[in-house]
Amino acid sequence: MREALIDVTRLLDRTMQGRLPTGVDRVSLEYARHFGERATALVRFAGQWIELSPNDSERTFEALLSPSASFNQLIRRLVARAATQSIGRRFSAPRFLFNTGHSGLEQAQYARRLQHSRLRPMFFVHDLIPITHPEYCRPGECGKHRLRMNTVLEHGHGVIANSVQTLDELVAYGEAVGLPMPPAAVAPLAPARLPAPAASPPLEQPYFVMLGTIEPRKNHWLLLQVWRQLVERLGDAAPRLMVIGQRGWECENVVDLLERCAPLQGFVHERAACSDAELASCLHHAQALLFPSFTEGYGMPLVEALTLGLPVIASELPAFREIAGDIPEYLDPLDGKRWRELIEDYALPDSPLRAAQCQRMNGFAAPTWEAHFEQVEILMERLRVAAA
Repeated sequence: MREALIDVTRLLDRTMQGRLPTGVDRVSLEYARHFGERATALVRFAGQWIELSPNDSERTFEALLSPSASFNQLIRRLVARAATQSIGRRFSAPRFLFNTGHSGLEQAQYARRLQHSRLRPMFFVHDLIPITHPEYCRPGECGKHRLRMNTVLEHGHGVIANSVQTLDELVAYGEAVGLPMPPAAVAPLAPARLPAPAASPPLEQPYFVMLGTIEPRKNHWLLLQVWRQLVERLGDAAPRLMVIGQRGWECENVVDLLERCAPLQGFVHERAACSDAELASCLHHAQALLFPSFTEGYGMPLVEALTLGLPVIASELPAFREIAGDIPEYLDPLDGKRWRELIEDYALPDSPLRAAQCQRMNGFAAPTWEAHFEQVEILMERLRVAAA
């Protein structure tokens, strides 16, 4: 029997819908890659917890890492084959269970299932934003996330956080609700495994990139207002903005500007779908990554940008400082005037500020998945020793 289960329910659901992987999904995929030969796949479906055989689990992990046109057909067949053998399964052996996407943790039946098993849950916590900043999330998400974090604290044997910032917020939440903190590790996330960029830039004019789902806390609205000012001031000489990311929730004002603001047409380019190869090229040839978020638990685009040698202009956030130190330009996410000034400077072919940041980047060491999983393995060994 393999030592771990990996809950792939969220990954399977999103992949079968044809949705591109989010940052959360990319983390989950790396866990499937790292633990694939030591784990089996767990699928929650129709109230059942279905464990695939070792062989079918490896096929599932491989399919998730490299989806093909036959993905849905394959997964349906593998899950159906395992379903009849999983009815009434109680998971009585002491094995690790990885849930790396917060998936299902708000459901009472998830906690009940854990209570009646000998599984040792290992929960990855990406952020507590729905609790600390509910105004930036879907209505009702704060209550759901409290339930998720309660499950993490009450039933987790181990917790993995992407940053000290996230772990500190989880500890503070636990103290506020009177729940003890399980053994934990901070394991920063490595950038996506992007291919080599194309030699030619995607746009002829100087351009900047904003990368991430379009949602309120990402602060697209501010940058679009800044861009309107740039177009009014500079005309066709204004730099371009490439907005890369799928449209999320409660972003009607941003969508209105993207679709109906005449001055932005031809200057702001929206790309909802972007392959890894396209993303690598977009980042490589840009003047800078713009990251004006109001709050973040980590900041994967920042890591990806600096890894490719792309300067970053970002909000002054603890998680960003934790990742990148003093390398980026930091400023208030509401200081539109300063954002405009820095963008104008970084758009210049001989920008002194951009050159200075490129010099600071020489000392940047990107997090690696090897280092990430070293921390995870250390935590797992602590738990093994404690249980012995």
